[in-house]
Amino acid sequence: MKKPNFLFLLPDQFRRDWLGFKHQVPVRTPNLDRLAELGIVFNNAYTPSPLCAPARACLASGLDYGKCRVMDNNNDYPLDLPTYYQALRDNGYNVAGVGKFDLHKDTSKAENLFWELDGSRLLKEWGFTHGIDNEGKIDGVVSYVHNNKTPRGPYMKYLVDRGLAEQYIEAFANRKGRSAFTNPLPDEAYCDNWVAENGMKILKSFQDGKPWHLVVNFTGPHDPMEVTESMRNNWLDTDFPMPFDNDDFNPEAELERRRNYAAMIENIDRHIGRYIDYLKDTGQYENTIIIFSSDHGEMLGDHRHFGKVRWYEASAGIPLIISGPGVQKGISSNALVELHDLAATMLDYAGAEDLPNMDAESLRKLLSGECPKHRDFIWSAIHYKGQHWDMIYDGKYKFVQDRDEKLLFDLQNDPQEMHNVIADNQEIAGKLSKLIPAI
Repeated sequence: MKKPNFLFLLPDQFRRDWLGFKHQVPVRTPNLDRLAELGIVFNNAYTPSPLCAPARACLASGLDYGKCRVMDNNNDYPLDLPTYYQALRDNGYNVAGVGKFDLHKDTSKAENLFWELDGSRLLKEWGFTHGIDNEGKIDGVVSYVHNNKTPRGPYMKYLVDRGLAEQYIEAFANRKGRSAFTNPLPDEAYCDNWVAENGMKILKSFQDGKPWHLVVNFTGPHDPMEVTESMRNNWLDTDFPMPFDNDDFNPEAELERRRNYAAMIENIDRHIGRYIDYLKDTGQYENTIIIFSSDHGEMLGDHRHFGKVRWYEASAGIPLIISGPGVQKGISSNALVELHDLAATMLDYAGAEDLPNMDAESLRKLLSGECPKHRDFIWSAIHYKGQHWDMIYDGKYKFVQDRDEKLLFDLQNDPQEMHNVIADNQEIAGKLSKLIPAI
Protein backbone atom coordinates (compact mmCIF):
# COMPACT_ATOMS: atom_id res chain seq x y z
CA MET A 1 0.00 0.00 0.00
CA LYS A 2 1.29 3.43 -0.89
CA LYS A 3 2.15 5.49 2.16
CA PRO A 4 -0.54 8.14 2.67
CA ASN A 5 0.02 11.86 2.99
CA PHE A 6 -1.18 13.63 6.13
CA LEU A 7 -2.85 17.04 6.11
CA PHE A 8 -3.22 17.98 9.77
CA LEU A 9 -5.37 21.08 10.38
CA LEU A 10 -4.80 22.26 13.95
CA PRO A 11 -6.38 25.57 15.03
CA ASP A 12 -5.84 26.87 18.55
CA GLN A 13 -8.61 26.98 21.17
CA PHE A 14 -11.46 25.69 18.99
CA ARG A 15 -14.64 24.57 20.80
CA ARG A 16 -15.90 21.24 19.54
CA ASP A 17 -19.56 22.32 19.62
CA TRP A 18 -18.84 25.31 17.31
CA LEU A 19 -19.16 23.33 14.09
CA GLY A 20 -21.93 23.94 11.59
CA PHE A 21 -23.10 20.32 11.39
CA LYS A 22 -23.51 20.22 15.19
CA HIS A 23 -26.40 22.72 14.84
CA GLN A 24 -25.78 24.14 18.31
CA VAL A 25 -24.69 27.64 17.30
CA PRO A 26 -25.16 29.50 13.99
CA VAL A 27 -21.53 29.13 12.89
CA ARG A 28 -20.75 28.47 9.21
CA THR A 29 -18.28 25.65 8.49
CA PRO A 30 -19.26 24.19 5.09
CA ASN A 31 -15.87 22.60 4.44
CA LEU A 32 -15.64 20.95 7.84
CA ASP A 33 -19.22 19.81 7.34
CA ARG A 34 -18.06 18.20 4.09
CA LEU A 35 -15.16 16.48 5.86
CA ALA A 36 -17.59 15.13 8.44
CA GLU A 37 -19.72 13.58 5.70
CA LEU A 38 -16.65 11.96 4.14
CA GLY A 39 -15.07 10.66 7.34
CA ILE A 40 -15.53 10.12 11.05
CA VAL A 41 -16.55 12.69 13.67
CA PHE A 42 -15.40 11.90 17.19
CA ASN A 43 -17.80 13.18 19.83
CA ASN A 44 -15.63 12.18 22.79
CA ALA A 45 -12.20 13.53 21.87
CA TYR A 46 -10.17 15.19 24.62
CA THR A 47 -6.89 16.97 25.13
CA PRO A 48 -4.38 15.43 27.56
CA SER A 49 -4.06 18.92 29.06
CA PRO A 50 -6.07 22.03 28.11
CA LEU A 51 -3.12 24.39 27.75
CA CYS A 52 -1.13 25.11 24.59
CA ALA A 53 2.39 23.89 25.37
CA PRO A 54 1.49 20.73 27.34
CA ALA A 55 -1.15 19.66 24.81
CA ARG A 56 1.23 20.05 21.87
CA ALA A 57 4.08 18.36 23.75
CA CYS A 58 1.85 15.35 24.40
CA LEU A 59 0.93 15.32 20.71
CA ALA A 60 4.54 15.54 19.53
CA SER A 61 5.81 12.84 21.89
CA GLY A 62 2.78 10.55 22.11
CA LEU A 63 3.16 10.73 25.89
CA ASP A 64 0.61 11.47 28.59
CA TYR A 65 0.68 14.80 30.43
CA GLY A 66 2.53 13.31 33.39
CA LYS A 67 5.40 12.10 31.18
CA CYS A 68 5.85 14.82 28.52
CA ARG A 69 7.82 17.07 30.93
CA VAL A 70 5.97 20.17 29.78
CA MET A 71 3.67 21.06 32.65
CA ASP A 72 2.73 24.58 31.58
CA ASN A 73 3.53 27.42 29.19
CA ASN A 74 6.82 28.13 30.96
CA ASN A 75 8.39 24.93 29.64
CA ASP A 76 10.01 24.27 26.28
CA TYR A 77 9.75 20.87 24.63
CA PRO A 78 12.66 18.69 25.83
CA LEU A 79 14.91 18.04 22.84
CA ASP A 80 15.87 14.60 24.15
CA LEU A 81 12.26 13.42 23.78
CA PRO A 82 11.66 11.80 20.37
CA THR A 83 8.81 13.21 18.27
CA TYR A 84 6.48 11.60 15.76
CA TYR A 85 7.74 14.24 13.30
CA GLN A 86 11.23 12.72 13.54
CA ALA A 87 9.81 9.22 13.04
CA LEU A 88 7.93 10.26 9.91
CA ARG A 89 11.03 12.00 8.56
CA ASP A 90 13.13 8.90 9.20
CA ASN A 91 10.54 6.84 7.31
CA GLY A 92 10.90 8.85 4.13
CA TYR A 93 8.40 11.65 4.63
CA ASN A 94 8.64 15.33 3.86
CA VAL A 95 7.61 16.69 7.26
CA ALA A 96 6.30 20.25 7.16
CA GLY A 97 4.54 22.65 9.46
CA VAL A 98 3.42 26.27 9.53
CA GLY A 99 1.84 28.54 12.10
CA LYS A 100 2.12 28.57 15.88
CA PHE A 101 3.92 25.36 16.95
CA ASP A 102 4.16 26.25 20.67
CA LEU A 103 7.00 23.78 21.26
CA HIS A 104 9.46 26.42 22.48
CA LYS A 105 6.87 28.09 24.63
CA ASP A 106 8.74 29.39 27.68
CA THR A 107 6.81 32.60 28.36
CA SER A 108 8.35 33.25 31.79
CA LYS A 109 10.49 36.07 30.34
CA ALA A 110 9.92 38.23 27.27
CA GLU A 111 13.50 37.65 26.10
CA ASN A 112 12.70 33.96 25.69
CA LEU A 113 10.20 34.80 22.95
CA PHE A 114 11.95 34.49 19.61
CA TRP A 115 11.34 32.34 16.54
CA GLU A 116 14.13 33.51 14.17
CA LEU A 117 13.03 35.86 11.41
CA ASP A 118 12.49 32.99 9.00
CA GLY A 119 10.67 30.86 11.60
CA SER A 120 13.33 28.16 11.57
CA ARG A 121 14.22 27.95 15.26
CA LEU A 122 14.55 24.26 16.30
CA LEU A 123 12.51 22.96 13.34
CA LYS A 124 15.22 20.46 12.35
CA GLU A 125 15.68 19.33 15.93
CA TRP A 126 11.95 18.59 16.23
CA GLY A 127 12.02 16.59 12.99
CA PHE A 128 10.71 18.99 10.36
CA THR A 129 12.17 19.14 6.86
CA HIS A 130 10.17 22.24 5.87
CA GLY A 131 8.38 24.89 7.87
CA ILE A 132 7.79 28.32 9.33
CA ASP A 133 7.11 28.59 13.07
CA ASN A 134 5.56 31.96 13.89
CA GLU A 135 4.42 34.00 16.85
CA GLY A 136 1.07 33.68 18.51
CA LYS A 137 -1.12 36.75 18.80
CA ILE A 138 -0.02 37.89 22.24
CA ASP A 139 3.53 36.48 22.30
CA GLY A 140 4.40 38.24 19.07
CA VAL A 141 3.20 41.62 20.32
CA VAL A 142 4.96 41.22 23.69
CA SER A 143 8.23 40.20 22.03
CA TYR A 144 8.11 43.04 19.51
CA VAL A 145 7.45 45.73 22.14
CA HIS A 146 9.98 44.30 24.61
CA ASN A 147 12.71 44.35 21.96
CA ASN A 148 12.29 48.05 21.13
CA LYS A 149 9.94 47.37 18.23
CA THR A 150 12.28 44.90 16.62
CA PRO A 151 10.68 41.75 15.21
CA ARG A 152 11.81 38.43 16.67
CA GLY A 153 9.68 36.22 14.47
CA PRO A 154 8.52 35.91 10.86
CA TYR A 155 5.01 37.35 11.23
CA MET A 156 6.04 40.59 12.89
CA LYS A 157 8.86 40.89 10.35
CA TYR A 158 6.27 40.50 7.61
CA LEU A 159 4.16 43.28 9.14
CA VAL A 160 7.22 45.54 9.56
CA ASP A 161 8.23 44.97 5.94
CA ARG A 162 4.69 45.85 4.84
CA GLY A 163 4.58 48.98 7.02
CA LEU A 164 1.71 47.51 9.07
CA ALA A 165 3.34 46.74 12.41
CA GLU A 166 2.60 50.00 14.23
CA GLN A 167 -1.13 50.05 13.54
CA TYR A 168 -1.34 46.38 14.45
CA ILE A 169 0.40 46.99 17.80
CA GLU A 170 -1.76 50.03 18.49
CA ALA A 171 -4.95 48.02 17.93
CA PHE A 172 -3.79 45.48 20.51
CA ALA A 173 -2.76 48.19 22.97
CA ASN A 174 -6.19 49.86 22.80
CA ARG A 175 -8.21 46.73 23.51
CA LYS A 176 -9.82 46.36 26.91
CA GLY A 177 -9.44 43.06 28.75
CA ARG A 178 -11.22 40.29 26.87
CA SER A 179 -13.02 42.65 24.52
CA ALA A 180 -13.44 41.83 20.86
CA PHE A 181 -11.96 44.26 18.39
CA THR A 182 -11.32 44.88 14.71
CA ASN A 183 -7.70 45.10 13.66
CA PRO A 184 -6.73 47.46 10.82
CA LEU A 185 -4.88 44.94 8.66
CA PRO A 186 -5.83 44.21 5.07
CA ASP A 187 -7.22 40.69 4.73
CA GLU A 188 -4.10 39.23 3.12
CA ALA A 189 -2.00 40.34 6.12
CA TYR A 190 -4.29 38.80 8.76
CA CYS A 191 -2.23 36.18 10.59
CA ASP A 192 -4.28 33.08 9.78
CA ASN A 193 -4.46 34.08 6.12
CA TRP A 194 -0.68 34.51 6.09
CA VAL A 195 -0.23 31.14 7.84
CA ALA A 196 -2.51 29.36 5.36
CA GLU A 197 -0.65 30.88 2.43
CA ASN A 198 2.69 29.74 3.84
CA GLY A 199 1.35 26.22 4.14
CA MET A 200 0.03 26.26 0.58
CA LYS A 201 3.41 27.40 -0.76
CA ILE A 202 5.19 24.57 1.02
CA LEU A 203 2.61 22.03 -0.16
CA LYS A 204 3.06 23.15 -3.75
CA SER A 205 6.85 22.79 -3.40
CA PHE A 206 6.70 19.02 -2.85
CA GLN A 207 7.85 17.70 -6.21
CA ASP A 208 10.11 14.79 -5.19
CA GLY A 209 7.45 12.10 -5.01
CA LYS A 210 7.90 11.49 -1.28
CA PRO A 211 4.86 11.13 0.96
CA TRP A 212 4.32 14.23 3.02
CA HIS A 213 2.97 15.49 6.33
CA LEU A 214 1.81 19.10 6.72
CA VAL A 215 0.45 20.49 9.97
CA VAL A 216 -1.22 23.90 9.69
CA ASN A 217 -1.23 25.47 13.16
CA PHE A 218 -3.75 28.30 12.80
CA THR A 219 -3.46 31.01 15.47
CA GLY A 220 -7.25 31.38 15.68
CA PRO A 221 -9.78 31.16 17.08
CA HIS A 222 -7.59 31.78 20.15
CA ASP A 223 -8.30 35.02 21.97
CA PRO A 224 -8.06 37.97 21.74
CA MET A 225 -11.10 37.95 19.50
CA GLU A 226 -9.63 40.14 16.77
CA VAL A 227 -10.72 40.06 13.14
CA THR A 228 -10.45 42.19 10.02
CA GLU A 229 -13.25 44.52 9.01
CA SER A 230 -14.46 42.24 6.22
CA MET A 231 -14.55 39.24 8.58
CA ARG A 232 -16.53 41.24 11.14
CA ASN A 233 -19.01 42.50 8.56
CA ASN A 234 -20.09 38.94 7.73
CA TRP A 235 -21.53 38.53 11.24
CA LEU A 236 -23.08 41.90 12.09
CA ASP A 237 -26.67 40.65 12.24
CA THR A 238 -26.11 37.19 13.75
CA ASP A 239 -27.30 36.39 17.26
CA PHE A 240 -25.71 33.74 19.46
CA PRO A 241 -26.76 31.96 22.63
CA MET A 242 -25.19 33.54 25.68
CA PRO A 243 -22.98 31.76 28.28
CA PHE A 244 -24.76 29.35 30.58
CA ASP A 245 -24.31 29.14 34.34
CA ASN A 246 -23.15 32.75 34.29
CA ASP A 247 -25.12 35.78 35.48
CA ASP A 248 -22.18 38.18 35.44
CA PHE A 249 -21.40 39.25 31.88
CA ASN A 250 -22.15 42.11 29.50
CA PRO A 251 -24.53 40.78 26.80
CA GLU A 252 -23.40 43.28 24.16
CA ALA A 253 -19.71 42.62 24.75
CA GLU A 254 -20.23 38.87 24.80
CA LEU A 255 -22.21 39.00 21.56
CA GLU A 256 -19.28 40.79 19.90
CA ARG A 257 -16.85 38.22 21.24
CA ARG A 258 -18.95 35.38 19.90
CA ARG A 259 -19.43 37.01 16.53
CA ASN A 260 -15.67 37.46 16.20
CA TYR A 261 -15.03 33.91 17.40
CA ALA A 262 -17.40 32.68 14.68
CA ALA A 263 -15.71 34.90 12.11
CA MET A 264 -12.32 33.39 12.93
CA ILE A 265 -13.77 29.89 12.60
CA GLU A 266 -15.42 30.72 9.27
CA ASN A 267 -12.11 32.09 8.00
CA ILE A 268 -10.23 28.93 9.01
CA ASP A 269 -12.91 26.82 7.35
CA ARG A 270 -12.46 28.80 4.14
CA HIS A 271 -8.77 27.92 4.03
CA ILE A 272 -9.54 24.27 4.76
CA GLY A 273 -11.67 24.32 1.62
CA ARG A 274 -8.73 25.72 -0.35
CA TYR A 275 -6.49 22.87 0.79
CA ILE A 276 -9.09 20.23 -0.07
CA ASP A 277 -9.65 21.73 -3.51
CA TYR A 278 -5.89 21.82 -4.17
CA LEU A 279 -5.51 18.16 -3.23
CA LYS A 280 -8.35 17.22 -5.56
CA ASP A 281 -7.02 19.35 -8.41
CA THR A 282 -3.56 17.76 -8.13
CA GLY A 283 -4.76 14.16 -7.76
CA GLN A 284 -3.50 13.81 -4.18
CA TYR A 285 -6.82 13.79 -2.37
CA GLU A 286 -7.47 10.03 -2.58
CA ASN A 287 -4.14 9.28 -0.90
CA THR A 288 -4.29 11.93 1.82
CA ILE A 289 -5.56 11.43 5.35
CA ILE A 290 -7.05 14.73 6.51
CA ILE A 291 -7.19 15.39 10.25
CA PHE A 292 -8.94 18.33 11.86
CA SER A 293 -8.60 18.94 15.59
CA SER A 294 -7.45 21.49 18.19
CA ASP A 295 -5.12 21.58 21.17
CA HIS A 296 -7.97 22.47 23.57
CA GLY A 297 -11.29 24.30 23.72
CA GLU A 298 -12.55 27.69 24.93
CA MET A 299 -14.93 28.37 27.83
CA LEU A 300 -16.51 31.49 26.25
CA GLY A 301 -17.99 32.56 29.58
CA ASP A 302 -19.65 29.26 30.49
CA HIS A 303 -19.56 28.57 34.23
CA ARG A 304 -18.12 32.10 34.62
CA HIS A 305 -14.85 31.19 32.90
CA PHE A 306 -13.08 32.27 29.73
CA GLY A 307 -10.15 30.70 27.90
CA LYS A 308 -8.96 27.19 28.75
CA VAL A 309 -7.14 25.30 31.59
CA ARG A 310 -10.47 24.09 33.03
CA TRP A 311 -11.77 20.53 33.33
CA TYR A 312 -15.15 21.51 31.89
CA GLU A 313 -16.12 20.00 28.52
CA ALA A 314 -15.84 23.34 26.72
CA SER A 315 -12.15 23.50 27.68
CA ALA A 316 -10.95 19.87 27.86
CA GLY A 317 -13.04 18.58 24.96
CA ILE A 318 -11.67 19.02 21.43
CA PRO A 319 -13.11 18.67 17.92
CA LEU A 320 -11.81 15.75 15.86
CA ILE A 321 -12.68 14.80 12.30
CA ILE A 322 -10.66 12.33 10.21
CA SER A 323 -11.20 11.40 6.56
CA GLY A 324 -9.15 9.67 3.88
CA PRO A 325 -8.18 6.29 2.44
CA GLY A 326 -9.37 3.39 4.56
CA VAL A 327 -11.51 5.64 6.78
CA GLN A 328 -15.23 4.99 7.14
CA LYS A 329 -17.53 7.68 5.78
CA GLY A 330 -20.35 9.53 7.47
CA ILE A 331 -19.73 8.03 10.90
CA SER A 332 -20.37 9.69 14.25
CA SER A 333 -18.29 7.90 16.88
CA ASN A 334 -18.64 8.02 20.66
CA ALA A 335 -15.32 6.22 21.20
CA LEU A 336 -13.05 7.78 23.80
CA VAL A 337 -9.96 9.24 22.09
CA GLU A 338 -7.19 11.67 23.01
CA LEU A 339 -5.26 14.23 21.01
CA HIS A 340 -1.93 12.41 21.23
CA ASP A 341 -3.53 9.28 19.74
CA LEU A 342 -3.08 11.11 16.43
CA ALA A 343 0.70 10.66 16.71
CA ALA A 344 0.33 6.89 17.01
CA THR A 345 -2.23 6.86 14.20
CA MET A 346 -0.01 8.63 11.69
CA LEU A 347 2.97 6.43 12.57
CA ASP A 348 0.78 3.35 12.10
CA TYR A 349 -0.37 4.42 8.63
CA ALA A 350 3.19 5.39 7.69
CA GLY A 351 4.52 1.97 8.64
CA ALA A 352 6.78 3.47 11.30
CA GLU A 353 7.52 2.03 14.72
CA ASP A 354 5.95 3.50 17.84
CA LEU A 355 7.93 6.05 19.78
CA PRO A 356 9.63 4.78 22.97
CA ASN A 357 7.22 4.25 25.90
CA MET A 358 4.41 5.88 23.91
CA ASP A 359 1.06 6.24 25.68
CA ALA A 360 -0.79 7.16 22.50
CA GLU A 361 -2.84 4.43 20.82
CA SER A 362 -3.46 4.23 17.08
CA LEU A 363 -7.00 4.93 15.87
CA ARG A 364 -6.53 2.87 12.71
CA LYS A 365 -8.81 -0.04 13.67
CA LEU A 366 -11.41 2.45 14.80
CA LEU A 367 -11.16 4.40 11.54
CA SER A 368 -11.50 1.30 9.39
CA GLY A 369 -14.46 -0.03 11.36
CA GLU A 370 -12.58 -3.10 12.54
CA CYS A 371 -13.07 -2.13 16.18
CA PRO A 372 -15.73 0.33 17.46
CA LYS A 373 -14.06 0.89 20.86
CA HIS A 374 -10.77 2.57 21.68
CA ARG A 375 -9.95 3.65 25.24
CA ASP A 376 -11.69 2.64 28.47
CA PHE A 377 -11.26 6.09 29.96
CA ILE A 378 -9.81 9.56 29.35
CA TRP A 379 -7.31 11.28 31.61
CA SER A 380 -6.76 15.03 31.34
CA ALA A 381 -4.89 17.19 33.84
CA ILE A 382 -3.32 20.53 34.72
CA HIS A 383 -0.79 20.84 37.55
CA TYR A 384 0.55 24.38 37.68
CA LYS A 385 0.08 27.74 39.39
CA GLY A 386 -3.56 28.33 40.27
CA GLN A 387 -4.78 25.15 38.56
CA HIS A 388 -4.21 21.68 39.98
CA TRP A 389 -6.71 19.07 38.89
CA ASP A 390 -7.13 15.65 37.30
CA MET A 391 -10.13 14.46 35.31
CA ILE A 392 -11.18 10.90 34.46
CA TYR A 393 -14.04 10.22 32.05
CA ASP A 394 -15.34 6.74 31.21
CA GLY A 395 -17.96 7.68 28.62
CA LYS A 396 -20.72 8.28 31.16
CA TYR A 397 -19.26 9.53 34.41
CA LYS A 398 -16.70 12.28 34.74
CA PHE A 399 -14.70 12.36 37.96
CA VAL A 400 -12.72 15.47 38.90
CA GLN A 401 -10.14 15.83 41.66
CA ASP A 402 -9.68 19.61 41.87
CA ARG A 403 -7.16 20.10 44.67
CA ASP A 404 -9.12 18.92 47.73
CA GLU A 405 -12.51 19.00 46.03
CA LYS A 406 -13.99 15.88 44.42
CA LEU A 407 -16.78 16.09 41.86
CA LEU A 408 -18.72 13.60 39.73
CA PHE A 409 -20.90 14.38 36.73
CA ASP A 410 -23.17 12.11 34.73
CA LEU A 411 -22.52 13.58 31.29
CA GLN A 412 -25.14 11.45 29.57
CA ASN A 413 -27.87 13.09 31.65
CA ASP A 414 -26.09 16.33 32.51
CA PRO A 415 -23.95 17.39 29.51
CA GLN A 416 -23.58 20.95 30.83
CA GLU A 417 -22.01 19.74 34.08
CA MET A 418 -24.42 21.48 36.39
CA HIS A 419 -25.02 18.77 39.00
CA ASN A 420 -22.36 17.17 41.17
CA VAL A 421 -23.73 13.66 41.91
CA ILE A 422 -20.83 12.33 43.94
CA ALA A 423 -22.86 12.09 47.15
CA ASP A 424 -25.08 9.39 45.64
CA ASN A 425 -22.32 7.62 43.69
CA GLN A 426 -19.40 7.20 46.06
CA GLU A 427 -18.48 3.74 44.76
CA ILE A 428 -18.28 4.94 41.14
CA ALA A 429 -16.24 7.99 42.15
CA GLY A 430 -13.88 5.79 44.15
CA LYS A 431 -13.23 3.47 41.20
CA LEU A 432 -12.59 6.38 38.82
CA SER A 433 -10.31 8.17 41.28
CA LYS A 434 -8.01 5.12 41.37
CA LEU A 435 -7.41 5.53 37.63
CA ILE A 436 -5.60 8.86 38.09
CA PRO A 437 -1.89 8.26 37.38
CA ALA A 438 0.74 9.52 39.75
CA ILE A 439 2.79 12.50 38.51
